[in-house]
Formats: sequence, C-alpha cells, structure tokens
Amino acid sequence: MRLGINLGYWGAGMDADNLAVAQEADRLGYEVCWAAEAYGSDAPTVLAWVAAQTERIDVGSAIMQIPARQPAMTAMTAATLDSLTGGRFRLGLGVSGPQVSEGWYGVRFDKPLARTREYVEIVRKAMSRERLTHDGEHWTLPLPGGPGKPIKLTVHPTRPHIPLYIAAIGPKNLEQTGEIADGALLIFPAAEHLEETALRHVRAGREKAGLTMDGFDVCPTVPLAVGEDVNGLADMFRPYTALYVGGMGSRKQNFYNQLAQRMGYEKEAAEIQDKYLAGDKQGAAAAVPHSLIDSTTLLGPVERIADGMRAYAEAGVTTLTLAPAGFTLDERITALRAGTEALERAGLA
Repeated sequence: MRLGINLGYWGAGMDADNLAVAQEADRLGYEVCWAAEAYGSDAPTVLAWVAAQTERIDVGSAIMQIPARQPAMTAMTAATLDSLTGGRFRLGLGVSGPQVSEGWYGVRFDKPLARTREYVEIVRKAMSRERLTHDGEHWTLPLPGGPGKPIKLTVHPTRPHIPLYIAAIGPKNLEQTGEIADGALLIFPAAEHLEETALRHVRAGREKAGLTMDGFDVCPTVPLAVGEDVNGLADMFRPYTALYVGGMGSRKQNFYNQLAQRMGYEKEAAEIQDKYLAGDKQGAAAAVPHSLIDSTTLLGPVERIADGMRAYAEAGVTTLTLAPAGFTLDERITALRAGTEALERAGLA
C-alpha cells in the first residue's frame, strides 16, 4: 500500500505550511500530493505551485469540478500539468454538489452520472490527441451548423495515459467509476465497511467493462493525528465530520449523510443533520458518534495507526491518502513522519 497526502483547500491561512508539508512528504517518499477545490482556491494553480517546488511526488486534483470547466479545457489543463511536471500529474474529477454546481457555477445538477460519463469520454479523447468530435446528450463537438471543426490538442502530454480518478460516494457512481476510471477517490472510509459501501460496487463496474481490480487505485482520504489521547484526538474531527454529514449539500442530497447511514448510523446521521441545518453546529458536532470518527480516521500512537493501516490494506486500499492534522507546522510534520513509520511497522512499506 502506498501513501499520499491531501492538502485540502488553499487560502485557509496555512499556505506556507502546506508547501512545507508537501516538500516533507516528497522527501519521505510519499507517492502523491492532492489538492482540492470548492468555491475558493482552484486545484490546478495550487498543484503547479507545489510541483515546481518538489522533485518526485505526483500531484493530483481531488478534485477538479466537472461543472467548473468544459471537458476540453480540463484536458488542456491536465496535458499542460503533465508536461510541466515531467509526468507527475493525476487528474481527479467530480461533479461537486448541487449547492456549488447551481449556486456558484450556474450549472444544473441533473443527470450527474451521464454527465460524468460523457465528460470523461471527451477528456480522454482530447488527451489522446484525436481530432475531437462528440455527439452526446450534454455536449456536441463541434457545434452543428457553425464554423467549428474537429481539432486536436497541440500539447503533447509526457505520458500517453494520464491517470484519471473520480470522486465517488454513492453505489451507482462507484460502479460507473470502476467502469470508466483508473481510480476512485473515497472519503469517510471505514475499513470494516469498505467492501459493502464501496468496493463491491467498484468491482461490479470493472466486471461490466471486462476488467479486474488489478491496476485500479483505491484511494481514500483519511485524517491522521498522533498522540496518546485517542478520545481527545477524535474530538478534533467532530466539527469536520458534522460539517459533511450535517451540512454538506441539501437535506435531500447530502451524499455524506447517506454514506453514514449505509455504515449503520441512520439515527445519528439524522440527528447531526437536523441540528446542523437548524444552526446548532456545536450540538451537531457533539452528536457525532466517537465510533464513526475513530473508524474513518487514524488516531493515536504509531502502533495503533499501524494497526489501522493494516486494516485498510486488507480491505483493499492501494493508496492511503493522509490528511495530517495539527495546530502547528511541527505537529503536522510529526504526523506525516509518523505515517511513514506506521507503514513500516505495519509491514506495508
């Protein structure tokens, strides 16, 4: 099992620290550094900045939002980043959520599966430097009856195939991801539930495409905090978990809330959402079960973290993306180094 890191969103006041974390991860031999975007910092700019100041580590978008860009623009960005980094770019895509898609980008959040499938098809065709044509429900290239003509990408990516990941949570999205992508970006992964909540759906998609799980990258993001007080460390992540389970998306379309329900937290997920949407964020955080946090993070001393890594590897994770937590840069670097030590102790390095 390989290790990656996730820097999250840029512009949260820790930008210099984030770069130092990425550089230390590069030095320690981490495989990939991911950056996110929502409605603040964009991922490609951050990744170019990080790649220019690291040497070996891959850089990946987790995610570039599908409603934010036309697919041909995404192909241009991916090809450019792959060229600039000497073949170190990984393209992660996702549909975002209805509030961001419609409120920020003005793009209807309808038929996300069909939209994603078409988007990936166009991106792959453009990155392969074929003359770009597409006749689908969401995109038609070139537009009919006008001056447009099929053209091809002028940039030559460093590699003939840039790895393409999709952020997936729901069963149908996971199945499609297995069918059309090279990897799945997962969130709130519990090792004991990973097969039922994610991998069986991914596997079904691979089988539909005549493929196996060989070479497919199962890549969940897991917060990491090091210390002796497991309960205290878990409490650090109560606001984070409450935000996603309670307030991310709408009441009817909160994919994280639905995931918590599939892991057996139906009553708790409803309570967290009710309190969060009523404005009681502290109450929502207090309602998050310790077991939900503990099973979807890596907390405690190094040996306990090593046990958790073994469980993820046995569940089928191939790249474990860590989000090293801490209030200072030193604490985050300590967590990062503990990650590599735990991987070695787990016998997975």
